[in-house]
Amino acid sequence: MKKLLAVLSKAGFDGFLLMIGTMILLAYFLPQPGLVKEPVSLEEIANIGVSFIFLFYGVRLSLEKLKNGLANWKMHIVVQLTTFLFFPLMVLASRPLFAGTDFELLWSGIFFLAALPSTVSSSVVMVSIARGNIPAAIFNASISSLIGVLVTPLWVGLFIASATGDFDVREIIIKLFLQVLLPVIIGISFNSRFGAIAEKYKKQLKRFDQAIILTIIYSSFCKSFSEHLFEGFTALELAGLAAGMLTLFFTVFLCVGLISRLFGFSVEDRITVLFCGSKKSLVHGTVMSKVLFQHSTITGIVLLPLMLYHALQLIAASIIAQRLARRKEV
Repeated sequence: MKKLLAVLSKAGFDGFLLMIGTMILLAYFLPQPGLVKEPVSLEEIANIGVSFIFLFYGVRLSLEKLKNGLANWKMHIVVQLTTFLFFPLMVLASRPLFAGTDFELLWSGIFFLAALPSTVSSSVVMVSIARGNIPAAIFNASISSLIGVLVTPLWVGLFIASATGDFDVREIIIKLFLQVLLPVIIGISFNSRFGAIAEKYKKQLKRFDQAIILTIIYSSFCKSFSEHLFEGFTALELAGLAAGMLTLFFTVFLCVGLISRLFGFSVEDRITVLFCGSKKSLVHGTVMSKVLFQHSTITGIVLLPLMLYHALQLIAASIIAQRLARRKEV
């Protein structure tokens, strides 16, 4: 148990997840600060913070490492197709089960998480623990973030637009480019000068990232609670949603493992495909929800499946990574 807690702590699980729960409770009992517009709103603060998150992310991202990562192209294609095609199509196949029910909006949240890019930090951490291909994990997680700026809003525009009102995909992509991709590009241009400094203070930058994410979660749930959007869900239904998210994780995990074996990948490459292909990014989810659902009160519900998946994927992936780390070398 101590080893498991240590692994979860390295992945940023313990304290951060506790703070997420605290923000949700705070939004329930004290929603007013999240609804205030003057003199400055928490949403405006979060919007500025989001751009800085990706600026600092770009500063730490070496262009040379991205170029070197292109060599193992078969593995990269499997990871990205799993992340942006297999994952969304699998959730899309379940849509008829939710259509016309009280859980149709909840399905929108599940589909939103399925369309998101892979998480960067925890994917690399898990691959490292399991003794996989770490450079390939860094490349895939990084390139997934950039692809997601274009692909995620396309999926959302096709299948969630009806639930969120007017949805201009072109406008959304432009906003994501300005708020996410452009800061990354600017950051990469500063990598040679400030990359080492950014790496030195990566713990402080991580805390900044988490502070912005918590701000987004708090303000989103303030809106949702003020509109009484969660009153229709019982504790049993939320437990069922958690079980569904865990099932989704293991289904993707097992399918990706089978595909990587069929391609004849090495053990190290299979480990990278398993963890990068099955994980979804809470950072990108909260950030993109700010842009994709900016005029909607449903953001809290849309983020609920993602937050459950985020927590459960860390627990499951940590246990699996520890078991893989104990394997014998052939």
